[in-house]
Amino acid sequence: MAETRLRIHDLRFSYSFGASDKKTVDDITLEVRKNEFVGLIGPNGSGKSTVLKNVYRALIPERGTVALDGVNLFKISCREAAKKMGVVGQENEVPFDFLVEEIVAMGRSPHKKLFEPDTKEDLYMIFHALEHLGMKDMAKRNYQHLSGGEKQRVLIARVIAQETDFLILDEPTNHLDISYQLQIFDFVKRLKVTVLAAIHDLNMAALYCDRLYVLKGGKVVMQGKPEEVLTPENIFAIYGVRCDTVIHPLTKKVAITYIPNECQF
Repeated sequence: MAETRLRIHDLRFSYSFGASDKKTVDDITLEVRKNEFVGLIGPNGSGKSTVLKNVYRALIPERGTVALDGVNLFKISCREAAKKMGVVGQENEVPFDFLVEEIVAMGRSPHKKLFEPDTKEDLYMIFHALEHLGMKDMAKRNYQHLSGGEKQRVLIARVIAQETDFLILDEPTNHLDISYQLQIFDFVKRLKVTVLAAIHDLNMAALYCDRLYVLKGGKVVMQGKPEEVLTPENIFAIYGVRCDTVIHPLTKKVAITYIPNECQF
């Protein structure tokens, strides 16, 4: 069995609303092994993004531990954490005008001192990342003028330039059309890195994930390989919808067909 890269144990987080707290996730325990693509699935509001935000330290848990390669992420600097982990979220807007190459260059920040100019190594990593994503010709284009799928490719290039081999993906293909969804996940899969991703589309989760954790009501209620988790019975229990599942003859992965109410007997 491959070594464990990420280990989350007994994680709890609550949002505070004045005099009361709303417990969002509780007792979250999961692990991601080296070179695995692990998916978090579950209904809207189940806590997928909240778990990820605790992992990449946008939120601080009330309880529990998050360790990457045996190192407690809450006991190291943001710079050190950024050397170990890259993040691609569903929000891809930036408030200022930047060129594509400038966005990718931001991935070099954890390796540099404040105001340190780009070195030859930095420039190599920036353009290597753009080339890897097939975007070298877009280096001088304005990021704001790109399509949603192109923006996500730039953000993945930024993570490559960051030189990290562990990625957090927070629904990175949300609101993208199907061609861009496949393209983004194909790019990530080809990187051969370790991935923990929140995924909205169950068919995409089935295609790309090695294992799944199911969240419902802020708790992990199920885990396993896609073919173990994504059964009609489980999908109905989690989402309340009827479906049919088969192993697709070409992909050899679970394929899900949802059944409208008027077709049910």
